[in-house]
This record gives sequence, C-alpha cells and structure tokens, in this order.
Amino acid sequence: MRQERIIQASLFDGFAEHEIGRELKAMSQWLDEHRGLLGLVAGDLRRHGIQETGRHGLPAEAVLRSALLKQQRQLSYEELAFHLEDSASFRAFARLPLSWSPKKSVLHKTISAISAASWEAINRTVVSSARQEKLEHGTVVRIDSTVTQALMHAPSDSSLLWDGVRVMTRLLEQAMAIPRAPAIVWCNHRRLAKKRGLAIQYSRGKVRKAQLYRDLIAATRATVAALQHAAQRLTACVSIEAELWRSQLRHYLPLIERIIAQAERRVLAGEAVPAGEKLVSLFEPHADIIVKGGRDVHYGHKLNLTTGRSGLILDVVIETGNPADSERFLPMLDRHIALCGSPPRQVAADGGYATRDNLEQAKARGVSDVAFHKKRGLAIEDMVKSRWVYRRLRNFRAGVEAGISCLKRAYGLTRSTWRGLAHFKAYVWSSVVAYNLTLLARLKPT
Repeated sequence: MRQERIIQASLFDGFAEHEIGRELKAMSQWLDEHRGLLGLVAGDLRRHGIQETGRHGLPAEAVLRSALLKQQRQLSYEELAFHLEDSASFRAFARLPLSWSPKKSVLHKTISAISAASWEAINRTVVSSARQEKLEHGTVVRIDSTVTQALMHAPSDSSLLWDGVRVMTRLLEQAMAIPRAPAIVWCNHRRLAKKRGLAIQYSRGKVRKAQLYRDLIAATRATVAALQHAAQRLTACVSIEAELWRSQLRHYLPLIERIIAQAERRVLAGEAVPAGEKLVSLFEPHADIIVKGGRDVHYGHKLNLTTGRSGLILDVVIETGNPADSERFLPMLDRHIALCGSPPRQVAADGGYATRDNLEQAKARGVSDVAFHKKRGLAIEDMVKSRWVYRRLRNFRAGVEAGISCLKRAYGLTRSTWRGLAHFKAYVWSSVVAYNLTLLARLKPT
C-alpha cells in the first residue's frame, strides 16, 4: 500500500549549512505547510495501475520531493538515485524512509507518473502563497514567449524514412518471436535503406538525389507491405504478446504512411508541404515546427509565459502549432484575470504582441497601462499615461528574458528529456515549479 507521506521523520535528518542546503530547507518547510498537494501526486500514482495492497511503495511525498530535486539540480535518474543515497541533505529533503535507497527505475516510474495538471495545480498554490505573503501582487505583469525543443534530431526526409524502415524491421522481428505465431516470410530492407539514406546525405544534384529517394521510398513501401502481411498472419493470435504487437502497429503504421506521402510530395513532386502538415519525428509526432526570429528553426512547442515583479512564473501555456504572438496576448491576459480575480494594473509585452485591437481590448478589460516593447505604429500616449511610465515598463519587460534564460540554462527548459506529449507538458511544468519554489525560498525573509 502506498502512503502519501511518512508520518514520523528521522531524528537524524538535517540540512547542510550551505546555500543549497538552506534553500532545500526553506522549500521543505513550504511543502510541509501545503501537505494537501500530496493528494494530487498520490492520485496520479494510483491512476498508473499501482496496487493499493502488498508492499509499501515509495510514498507520494518522497516522489514529489525527488522530482523537485531532479529538476532543480538537473540530474538524470541514475544521478538522482546516487545523490539520494549519498547526500544527507538530499535524503532529508526527499523524506525517504529509513534505509531506503530507491533505484533509478523506481524513480523513473513514479516521477513520470505525475501529470502536467498536478504540476500546474502545485504552481498555482506556489503563486497563491507568494501573493498571501506579499511577495507577488500580480498587478504588474509581463508576457513573453519561448520554445522548448522535443527530444529528437533535426529531421530530413531520408532520416525519417530510415527511421520508419528501422522500426518496421524491429516489429517484424518481434512478430517472428511471438509464441505460437505462424511462419512469416519477409525480406529485410534495412541495410539498403541505411545505404540510400547515407548516400542522399552526401550526394549532390537533384537528379541523383531523386533516384536515391525513389529507391529508399520503394524499400520503405516494401517493408510496409511485409508488415501488413505479418499483421494478417497474426490475426488468429490472441496472446498478450500479439495484442501488444498490434498496438505498436496501429501507432507506427499511420505515421510511416504520412512520412512516405510527404517525402513523395516534397522530393519527387517538388511540392511545398505546409508546416502544419509535416511530421518531423516518428518518435515525437507531437512536435511542431517553430521559427523564431525568421531564421532559427526549432522542433518542439512554443510556450507563452506570464511573470510578475517577483520574477515568479505566474502562468505557462504550451501551445499547439506556431500561433503568432499577437494572437496569444488576450488569451494570456484572460487567464491571468481568471487566476487572480482582477485585471492587472500594468502589462508589458514584446513587440510581437502589439496590435491596435490588443491594446483596445486590454484597456476594455481594465488594464491602465499597456506597454509593447516595439510600438508597431501605436502612440505612446495611447498605451500608457506618460513616456516615463513607458520607459519603466519597457525596462521591466526586459527582465523576463533573464527568467527565461535561467529556466533554460539551470532548469532544463531548453529541451525536454521526456518522451510523448503528456510527459513533455509535465516536464515543462515541473521545471517551472522547481524554479518558482527555489525563487520563493530566496525571496522569503530568513
């Protein structure tokens, strides 16, 4: 049976008299004051099929605290397992039961079970606590956007086709290993696909590349046909292994068909495929193509963030696609009003959010001053009370860049290391919560 928390703490728990130790102690005290959050984590662990009977599992409190340690210190699961066994301060913060040293597989299974919705609820509690302690009022906010990349390599048509052949070959080999499965005859095109993929990478000339792509696409289609034949042969198999194999087939086969179609459109037909229709990864199909600054291309998801005077991240929205900043200004403002119960007095935002309609709509919602970093044809007098206020708000907006930089460098927001869209969102929110809790510990008077 899994407990939410360990009722009796060890007498030997103590934090080092170091800056990191003092921060961990302050964060630990805040978590002790908000034990109701443990129910969210416990609910996520139960939803992942963990039994309520039998041996005691890692308590929900230890799971949450270990997750915060991982994100705050940017540790791998293996490094986290080592530090939880080696460091007295880490063990004291994680509230591990006496003599418990969880393995990396246990940490991975439990930490990854915490949902993005739970992390978002925890972050709202952090922000609410900061408002109650007068550390953040939410009356002056700034809005900006950034990109978090997915765990994938830069895509090309040849690499996507090669990934498809590689995955399908693995599925065919697994089909042959299923107990009591009928014999399956197929031709392995993996070597040919790899050679054509490498040749495409180093060849020159459209004619030569087109011929190589035809060979690669033909090898991919032949492997698809072999896989479909294997699925027909396994129709009568009703074992668990066969059903798991079919679930993988249902996931990968439509994606590989999309990869073949977009390669034929782009390379053979010379057609420009819209970004919204492109599949950039077989393993991270949720990833979007994000162009920042007209030149830098990223593969992941765009984030819109709202921060306050304290530097705390008040809200984050993980966008779908690549919407223009100007389209997301009012939704972010409405979310802030819903969270705080009243409109902010002043809002500062990047020039990409600036439009006449956004300015008028923000004023209609009760915002006194709206300062866009670039005026985009708007008069300063229309945005704010005076030029002095505009300069102050524009300088205030620049501070969000420091927060985003810290999130990316110190809290891993540059690239998500967790696979899948649900885990991508959980990774982003867990990084934000770890950042906010650390900042809250620093802002609190000692």
